[in-house]
Amino acid sequence: MIEEKLRHLGISLPIPPKPAGSYIPVVVSGSLVFVSGQIPMEGGQLKYQGKVQNNQSVENAQSAARLCIINALSQLNAHLGTLEHIEKIVRVSGFVNAEENFTEHPKVINAASELLVDVFGQKGKHSRIAVGVSSLPLNATVEIDMIVEISK
Repeated sequence: MIEEKLRHLGISLPIPPKPAGSYIPVVVSGSLVFVSGQIPMEGGQLKYQGKVQNNQSVENAQSAARLCIINALSQLNAHLGTLEHIEKIVRVSGFVNAEENFTEHPKVINAASELLVDVFGQKGKHSRIAVGVSSLPLNATVEIDMIVEISK
């Protein structure tokens, strides 16, 4: 059971962060669920700000990526009522606020990917992009969105 796996990993899903703009956090289309970009919010505050290699270490950016996934799971749980409906993590898109010469974007987003596999097992293996960007909303260190498949 997913809730048991989360507890075993020491993860408690927070109240989902509210959208920071004119969008909704989750859209269902058929059996696919699209989760809007999540930044590393914790307790209503942005926990990780700034560029990797300048203001943030790779390790902090990895923690930010994990927090983004936790927030995405929180959004899914609130919308679906349970994470048990998830059949497959289909796609993860990871954006890293990074200095121009930074090249370890996959290493940062691996933390998010690994957490999904830890929680969902084989269902957590997904396609992915990991890219560097010159800025993110609120100067967040990482932003992640995802697509999941659900059972009907």
